Amino acid sequence: MATIKYLGHSCFTIATGGKNLIIDPFLTGNPLAGAKAADIKADYILVTHGHGDHFGDTIEIAKNNNATVIGPNEIAVFCQSKGVSAHNMHIGGGWDFPFGRVKLTIAHHGYSAGGELDMGGSPCGFILTIEGKKIYHAGDTGLFMDMQIIGEEGIDLAMLPIGDNFTMGIDDAARAVEFIKPKKVVPMHYNTFDLIKVDPEEFKSKVKGAECIIMAVGDTIEL
Repeated sequence: MATIKYLGHSCFTIATGGKNLIIDPFLTGNPLAGAKAADIKADYILVTHGHGDHFGDTIEIAKNNNATVIGPNEIAVFCQSKGVSAHNMHIGGGWDFPFGRVKLTIAHHGYSAGGELDMGGSPCGFILTIEGKKIYHAGDTGLFMDMQIIGEEGIDLAMLPIGDNFTMGIDDAARAVEFIKPKKVVPMHYNTFDLIKVDPEEFKSKVKGAECIIMAVGDTIEL
């Protein structure tokens, strides 16, 4: 059984089989963060793209824990240049890790991060196969028809952005649920900043065919 904890924005930790994962560790500078970077224990760090509110504390956490970063090739190369272990991947590719399998999906979003990590490569989502369950973290994305193909994987839990402006808003995210047909869905990437303030209860009211779980920062679920 995997234990999933929400740390705010698009950041989740997953504890499974003695391994600890963290996805998109934006903690420093996040007014709603559920933890400090120095307190994170992680064996693997999964990064969907190079924007600061997703790449976040990746380098610090990786160095503190001797953790391996998993993400698009360009992000992995950048991390390696900083002395951090990384596993290079790209869209459509999958790999078996000690905790389970990771497959990268497309995500329709920008990639230029500015500053040192200017070209973070193509943004992605992740399909994680852990203990026989499939978890889809969409990353930052708009709605796209290929979510129907992702749904054919048989998704147990989908984590979808709903904050609008930079990603899908509520209506498109609800439609994404219809495309993906997950058993459960968790909204993310909302209310961190004024530009992405929305009511998750409205999203929940529009979700059809899946259990919608609104996770407060610090909440955990088991899968």
